[in-house]
Formats: sequence, structure tokens, C-alpha cells
Amino acid sequence: MHDLLRKPFGTHGKVHEVTPRSVGWRYVGFSLYRLRAGERAAEATGTTELILVMVEGKARLTGAGEDWGVLGERMDVFEKTPPHCLYLPNGTDWEAVAATDCVIAVCSAPGHGGHAPRRIGPDGITLTERGKGANTRHINNIAMEAEDYCDSLLVTEVFTPAGHWSSYPSHRHDEDDFPRITYLEETYYHRLNPARGFGIQRVYTEDGTLDETMAVSDGDVVLVPRGHHPCGAPYGFEMYYLNVMAGPLRKWRFQPDPAVEWIMQRDAK
Repeated sequence: MHDLLRKPFGTHGKVHEVTPRSVGWRYVGFSLYRLRAGERAAEATGTTELILVMVEGKARLTGAGEDWGVLGERMDVFEKTPPHCLYLPNGTDWEAVAATDCVIAVCSAPGHGGHAPRRIGPDGITLTERGKGANTRHINNIAMEAEDYCDSLLVTEVFTPAGHWSSYPSHRHDEDDFPRITYLEETYYHRLNPARGFGIQRVYTEDGTLDETMAVSDGDVVLVPRGHHPCGAPYGFEMYYLNVMAGPLRKWRFQPDPAVEWIMQRDAK
């Protein structure tokens, strides 16, 4: 067992904390705060850059010496409206004071001082469709390769309809061999609608040295250190996940599982 499934360690305050040191990799960090109205959270970025994602609710955010005002609009993530986010470089600090009950994701990776602090979204983020048939899902790109906001981070939201698959056909990004493939560690923060449901995520390598299939509940985090990582939403339960990726090069290049590559070739026609 590789301990890839991380349950929240509470229902209030900081409920997730993934650091490179705690999970034995080099790049990606992910934390999550669940705050009640009036409560606060504060941290220093240190050597990492951050994207704070207002998953749900509203909070007044200050960071890098600026007051960014009250950010957040959607009160339920499954409204699917574009998120309000804040990018902060390394060597700064931030504070959030909850204006309503809220959920704040803290996405982190090594920072090199190459970008200034800035608001990200909701303007400029458009929900887009990807895939075909039961592989259809909807994407809010927060800071992927086309958005030059960050030194290392790649961050996106995905909404998978009930009965559909996502991060599929299966693919991996676990070698540093650009442009064929890039090495990117990844976290998935899952939400489900209705919340009492479950989803499925498999993380596996072609040689079978890693092969874990997990039932994910609302609020769980899945680690993807290497290998393929498809997930599915059972009939009756819609799935959301927030992806954080980072590696030595801020490029997303992947290789499909040979067993399912024919699906990609067929759908590309």
C-alpha cells in the first residue's frame, strides 16, 4: 500500500496539508482550510509560490503587502462558476478572513520570484468541454501552461458528470523527457454531489509496481507521484476535482497507457 488516499484530518480549520517532505516528493504542496465566518488563516509562502483558490464562499484576502478585497462568489462548488483566485510569489505572506463560511485551497510549488502577485479569475476563466460521450467533462483552467502567471504551478478545476470518466484515457507524466513527456507530481482534491456519495480513482504503472484503486469520498485528496490516474463518477454522483501539478519544467506533456491509446486515436478522427 502506497498511502495515496488522504482523508481530511478534521472538519474545521486546516483539514489537509500535503508537503513535499511529508509525502516524499519534490514539488507539489496542497493545503485546505474550512473556515467559519469571521475566522482567519495566515501563512508565509517561504520558498514556494502559491495560488489561493476560493473553492466555496467568500474571504477578505491580503498578501504580498496588498489588500485584495473580498474574493469569492460561488457558495457551492457545483455552481460551476469561475473561481476567484490569488497568486502570490515566494518570499511573501498572506492572510484570509472569512466573510462567509468558506473553503480555501492553498496550491504550492517552488517559487523563483519570476512573477508578481495578481488576482486570477473569474474574468478570463471559461468553463470548457473536453472529451466525448461518457468521457465528457468540463474544465476551469486557472493556471495551465497557456496562462503565464507562475514559475512552477499548473492548476485546474474539473467537473465530471455522473456516470462519466475523467483523466481518461489513462495517461502519465512521470518522466523528464520534454517534449515527449514531462515529470509532474499531482494532487486531486475531490468533491462529490451529493456529498454522501463516492467516486473511484486508480493510480497505476504499466509494469504493475504501483496499482492502487481507491474509493474517494467528498473532501478526500489523492496523490499521484507517478503512473496513470483515471477517475470515475458513478451514476447518480457528480464529481469535482482541483488538480495541482508541478515539476522541473512548467509544461504538461503526457503519454497514454498503450492499452487505451486506441481510444485517443479514434476520438481524434
